[in-house]
Amino acid sequence: MMDITLLGTGGMLPLPGRNLTALYVRYDGRALLIDCGEGTQTAIRQNGLRFKNIEGILITHFHADHLSGLPGLLLTLGNEDRTEPLHMYGPAGLEKTVTSLRAIVPELPYEIIYHEYDQETGVFPCAGMDVTVFPVDHTIPCLGYHMGVKRTGRFDPKKAKEKGVPQKLWGLLQRGESIDGFTPEDVLGAPRRGLSVLYATDTRPVPDILRYGKDADLMILEGMYGEEEKQARAEYTHHMMMQEAAQTAKEAGAREMWLTHYSPATPDPAEYEEALKAIFPNTVVAQDGQSITLQFDKD
Repeated sequence: MMDITLLGTGGMLPLPGRNLTALYVRYDGRALLIDCGEGTQTAIRQNGLRFKNIEGILITHFHADHLSGLPGLLLTLGNEDRTEPLHMYGPAGLEKTVTSLRAIVPELPYEIIYHEYDQETGVFPCAGMDVTVFPVDHTIPCLGYHMGVKRTGRFDPKKAKEKGVPQKLWGLLQRGESIDGFTPEDVLGAPRRGLSVLYATDTRPVPDILRYGKDADLMILEGMYGEEEKQARAEYTHHMMMQEAAQTAKEAGAREMWLTHYSPATPDPAEYEEALKAIFPNTVVAQDGQSITLQFDKD
């Protein structure tokens, strides 16, 4: 199962009860963090989450509301006796940017390994998940992320016998090992539905959000503005309207969509919920601490 916790839902500046944007994703006891706005450390503790679980930090872009909590978090990881390397992912210039922020935390007991993406699509493993990174449309280079967990097919003894697989090898093959010329596909049925989560903020709607969010268990999308008269501003500043997020989730066929990254000029995003549900019924106007446990389908 995959545990998702939205640590902060604010864009631009924090408000009472609304931290700046960050997302904590945990799978099988291992975790990754997307962005690290102001208040992230406090939110991790308030939600009963652990710092030591974090194996990677994924940065969407280099605006302060997505990075301002990073130096303190890096220091805390060191103070918790971390020695294993920390992997960081983000746009080109990530190492230079983080190195500048580290002027106030110059000594850490662990190595930071940087992975930079220059407006390109890529796939990498992190915290037991397959992560796809893709460019989105903001005023500066910005990335979206898709986290996926694959699920193998059920063990098929009839198929194993037809393939002539010795029974003593069945267990190894079920665990994903190949041996004596046999592969897991020789004893397993068709792959089953896995888990799929997409996260994209600070962007206009782009085709890759639909592509990677297709049939997702959960899409977490920016809802910067809800007022219709803000459409022109959203286009000018390369942000997404709440209504556009709901329409995107509908077109993608997502099971559920959370809004996040609200403008500080929107004190009560929930006032738009009814209208948004008319577009996509499984819209959630998320709040700080919003969480869900995603489980594999029973099949």
